[in-house]
Amino acid sequence: MKVLRDIGERKSWARWGFTLLALLLALWFQPPPAVAQEPPPRRNLLDMLFGGPRYERRYDRNDQYDPNQRYERRYYRDGSIVDVPTRPRNRSTGRAAAPPRPQAPVVPEAPEPVAKLETARQVLVVGDFMAGGIGSELEAAFATSPGVAVTERSDGSSGLVRKDHFDWPGQLPGMLDEVKPTVVVIMLGANDRQQMTTGDNAKEKFRSDAWFKEYEGRVAELVKVVTARKLPLLWVGLPSFQSPSMMADAATLNAIYRNQVEKAGGEFVDVWEGFVDEDGKFVITGSDVNGQQVRLRGSDGITFTKAGKKKLAFYVEKLVRRHLGEMASPDLVKLDGSNLPPLASLPPSPTGQTVPTHPISLSDPELDGGKDLLGAAPLPVIMMETPRDKLVKRGELPPAPAGRIDDYRVSGAAATR
Repeated sequence: MKVLRDIGERKSWARWGFTLLALLLALWFQPPPAVAQEPPPRRNLLDMLFGGPRYERRYDRNDQYDPNQRYERRYYRDGSIVDVPTRPRNRSTGRAAAPPRPQAPVVPEAPEPVAKLETARQVLVVGDFMAGGIGSELEAAFATSPGVAVTERSDGSSGLVRKDHFDWPGQLPGMLDEVKPTVVVIMLGANDRQQMTTGDNAKEKFRSDAWFKEYEGRVAELVKVVTARKLPLLWVGLPSFQSPSMMADAATLNAIYRNQVEKAGGEFVDVWEGFVDEDGKFVITGSDVNGQQVRLRGSDGITFTKAGKKKLAFYVEKLVRRHLGEMASPDLVKLDGSNLPPLASLPPSPTGQTVPTHPISLSDPELDGGKDLLGAAPLPVIMMETPRDKLVKRGELPPAPAGRIDDYRVSGAAATR
């Protein structure tokens, strides 16, 4: 029994010896870890025999080790261990420094406005608070155009229903006389969803037949003030609104505007598609004039943001440029004695070198050696019969090309054989 016990102990020691030898060999042939501030984790015998967690290190963007960078070791559920760069620490507090704040997007600076010419074309913008946004953005759009000046005359709470607040048909003629515009832009209606007082002091409720009839008359009256002076009129339609009832009323009022404006020879500017999605629903955020997704409307679902006003004015700007033509170009300059270069004076021509000649009549037929003007004599008539004429008139066919199979012509030498 003692002999068997000694043999078992020797086998146990031999087994541990082989295990230790395998451990030393595994550590010897293991590739050296990447240089870092922290050594790789220790691996036990099971990891060496059956494979352990994968250890990786992340470097900078150029796959170069940065000795000044601190790393943080992270363990993942799949068994991988990764060193990731950490934020630098504040020396005074020892805490990790806050990440850098994202920089605000760079907003391009507005171009410097140029001095307007004395002959600059005037664009008059009138209406309610929405027209005020159009006027301010049109001023920015034509800031670098010396041949265009924008004048905005708006009343935020005005409309065509409350004449006691602001009477547009009565006030607009005076504005036209003062500004003398080339193009007139009107946008009204956002404040007109209310009760109306007619000429006989009757109170008409909104959406009634009498209300719509009276409203059409007031729109036609305001349109006639502009078209009677032979001025181009651009009437901007109402956009969509967040309220379903307001949206339906805006569509109804736009139909009235379009009908009355186009009947008088004006132009209706439809902006509806610019503020709805592909399904025709109201949107607060949408594409701006550059195609970027921005907020277009205010939280009330009625007003416009800065980007929304710019998009609203963009529809009008295209039509205004078409009416103004070259005057809307920013390259238009003032040509007078203040900015023209001095004209170089030519030396006087010596009178001794002049050769006097007799005047020549352009109708003199002797100039070209003939006695008649060109075209006086009838042109010669040259009649040439075509192969078709020969076939139809005399039944003659044109000769076949030489060498073709139907060429029956033979030379004289061949005919004597």
